[in-house]
Amino acid sequence: MKIEQIKPYNATGTKAEQVEQMFNSIAPAYDFMNRAMTLGIDRWWRKVAVRRLKAAQPELVLDVATGTGDFAIQVLRHTGAAHVTGIDLSEGMLQVAREKVNKAGLTDKITFSRGDCLELPFADNSFDAVTVAFGVRNFQDIERGYREMLRVLRPGGRLCVLELSTPQNRLVRFFYDIYTMHVIPFLGSLKSGDRSAYRYLPLSIAAVPQGAEMSRIMTQAGFTDATATGLTLGVCSLYIANKQQ
Repeated sequence: MKIEQIKPYNATGTKAEQVEQMFNSIAPAYDFMNRAMTLGIDRWWRKVAVRRLKAAQPELVLDVATGTGDFAIQVLRHTGAAHVTGIDLSEGMLQVAREKVNKAGLTDKITFSRGDCLELPFADNSFDAVTVAFGVRNFQDIERGYREMLRVLRPGGRLCVLELSTPQNRLVRFFYDIYTMHVIPFLGSLKSGDRSAYRYLPLSIAAVPQGAEMSRIMTQAGFTDATATGLTLGVCSLYIANKQQ
């Protein structure tokens, strides 16, 4: 099944509507579950991505599907960027993100707004870099999302995407499937009360384009020099691409 057809709930409505509903539901538990699901390794994945982004020396960065703002904060603190703009469908997630930024004293350097990645409310060539951490699999249309990101990037700008992926090693895959298909939904239902959201997670990871296929979609959307790097035995992938000068 294509990733665009996989939705969090067995209900009517578009994928975007259901994703918004899901993240509003789990926003209070999201950060705890992220740490629990990845055993804290997600922090290292973000550090790796930030190092690759820093090489591009971006001043203005757009963080798409910003969620609770963790990646936006890391990008600001560790790349030398002057300002980061975060955008997300879920107002519940953005409320958590704003609280973090306010507590960190960064409200003048990080701003958040609700919006759809398929219709970004920004002018052409507005940003030096665009980032997405663990959000691409939730897009209603992945290639269209990439085309929008390409549009708002300045010529020579960089795209940096972190996304969960499926390990290829059979032994690793065996334990990975048990953990994602059974342990995570159980923990998720206990912490957030929304078991469907955490059943959706492994299904969406299995269906999202990975490796060379994801790089191909980026190239098809108009990006150049698209690369894919597997992290932690293939549990996560880092994708880097550029907008032609």
